[in-house]
Amino acid sequence: MSSVNRETPPPAGGRAGMKKDLPERFRDYRHVWVFIELERGEVHPVSFELLGEGRKLADKLGVELAGVVLGPTGEASWHAVAQAFAYGADLAYIVEAPLLADYRNEPFTKAMTDLVNTYKPEILLLGATMRGRDLAGSVATTLLTGLTADCTQLDVDPDGSLAATRPTFGGSLLCTIYTLNCRPQMATVRPRVMPLPQREEKPVGRVIQHKLSMLEDEIVTKVLGFLPDAQSVKANLAFADVVVAGGLGLGGAENLQVVTKLARALGAEYGCSRPLVQKGWMPAERQIGQTGKTIRPKLYIAAGISGAIQHRVGVESADLIVAVNTDPNAPIFDFAHIGIATDAIRFLPALTEAFTRRLSPHSRDKLAS
Repeated sequence: MSSVNRETPPPAGGRAGMKKDLPERFRDYRHVWVFIELERGEVHPVSFELLGEGRKLADKLGVELAGVVLGPTGEASWHAVAQAFAYGADLAYIVEAPLLADYRNEPFTKAMTDLVNTYKPEILLLGATMRGRDLAGSVATTLLTGLTADCTQLDVDPDGSLAATRPTFGGSLLCTIYTLNCRPQMATVRPRVMPLPQREEKPVGRVIQHKLSMLEDEIVTKVLGFLPDAQSVKANLAFADVVVAGGLGLGGAENLQVVTKLARALGAEYGCSRPLVQKGWMPAERQIGQTGKTIRPKLYIAAGISGAIQHRVGVESADLIVAVNTDPNAPIFDFAHIGIATDAIRFLPALTEAFTRRLSPHSRDKLAS
């Protein structure tokens, strides 16, 4: 794998000067694939977001976009196939087997690598979810190809190379990485980084079925049961329409109540920047930013958050960003739509009182619509 960081000067001859001729065995790799993540019978929304991004890449390359479904035998897997077509896929690959009913690394890696070796995609995209990250790393290692994790932007160069952009150096820089001499070119993207494409009802198109060549006795991991994570159910930051978050500018853990009270008044979710999690003021599932949750709310209120790039990449897709900070030179004012240079500890309670007085439950429902 070769990679290029656009924040550093390229070698003589530019990026093209680094590129060797693609090895002969990779020259017939074509098309863009998206892993359709099926969890407890439902498709994870990040799969639809990736189909929208994959559609753009496929159109630029003049190739087909395919959804890849790995799941149990039966209706749930075929429903996922239908969903892939509704969100833009030209064709679908499906591997259905009882061994794929619950996520386990061994059978999923075997199914995906067999598909890749047989049908040869040029680009493979996966969601940077718990299972997507686990699967992507195993597949890339098995196939001896490159993987760019937690991308915030995807594009293709005129020569057809995937340009995968992600934050680096603790979020202080953005770099663009190329997998020049291996295939497939792999990338993961976190939920809510890319916009959700328009769903269109379509008939199921071309579907290629592939058999899983693996037996239960070959799998070390056994599923004994399933216990849902109650904490993750409580924090629904990624899909909230309104989010209020606090940062170090609030001064202490006791002042986070101004954030939670405003969130409650708005019927919103609440979160925080990374330093608050590091200090133990909030649990990790409430963290917003590059190493936390990426959000796309209609309204985001940031109180006492400086707005370093690590946080910016997690919130900049919000429709409306309102920043409250005592420092008028805070970086967050560079990308906020509305900036208020004042003390959030005094301002948020006043805002909460105003919303509580003016917003009936019916009005709060309309705010999120």
